[in-house]
Amino acid sequence: MPQPLPPDAPREFDFDADDYRVKPGKKVRLDERPTRYQGPLDKEHAHTLLAYQHQRMKDLQEKLYAEGKQALLIVFQAMDAAGKDSTVRHVFAPLDAAGCHVTSFKAPSKEELAHDYLWRVHQHTPRRGDLAVFNRSHYEEVLIVRVKGWAPEKTWKRRFDHMNCFEQLLHDEGTRVIKFYLHISMDYQKQRLQRRLDNPEKHWKFNPEDLLERAHWDDYMHAFEDVFEKCSTKDAPWYIIPAERRWYRNLAVARIVADTLEDMNPKLPAPTFDPATITIE
Repeated sequence: MPQPLPPDAPREFDFDADDYRVKPGKKVRLDERPTRYQGPLDKEHAHTLLAYQHQRMKDLQEKLYAEGKQALLIVFQAMDAAGKDSTVRHVFAPLDAAGCHVTSFKAPSKEELAHDYLWRVHQHTPRRGDLAVFNRSHYEEVLIVRVKGWAPEKTWKRRFDHMNCFEQLLHDEGTRVIKFYLHISMDYQKQRLQRRLDNPEKHWKFNPEDLLERAHWDDYMHAFEDVFEKCSTKDAPWYIIPAERRWYRNLAVARIVADTLEDMNPKLPAPTFDPATITIE
């Protein structure tokens, strides 16, 4: 848990979220986007800056919860070994667990397959006053489903419109939606997978099936590029975050989350009584 910052600790850094935000309808080439970036920062400085973003997030979360009128949904997608679990842990661990819920979507169950593909997702969207974090999401239905050929092209192509409408519904009903793609290179993925294989304590994280997915790398890149072009909207944007400097990745995500909460401008509700008239004996 981060300690309170001293008054003279640095809080600001050169950062523009638009550098990572995909403009609606813009074609994206992932091979032209950096996977490793840290700007003028070093790791120690970034940790101090992250502590400040945590303070912002905690203060704003309390107001969001107390207000009870808005919600925030944060979606993460990435290739294997890009650090989704680590990002969720480092960015959101300081928040109050009562109002921040993480869902990791695995292969759908028999019950979930008996419904439309958004049914299981909608159940985990945040109630008003809460934050929800999706580790993988409904976008698997136009990613792995497409790459593996589990649905015909006409099926997964129409899902782009479904997802945009779904996210617009959430936005219109008071839930802000922001989506992060943690961007790594194929070489970096190889290094991370090899570390899991070399370390007996990390064998539990290694899945031989990840190598089968890795063989489809180019297909996944094309699938993600279509997602960004078709599903980054004004009200539910995608952010492509360079993720090979993990401490910068965490800082960038936390900054965008904190800025989004601030833009939502949650307010503490006014008391329904006059505090000056109450005496506690």
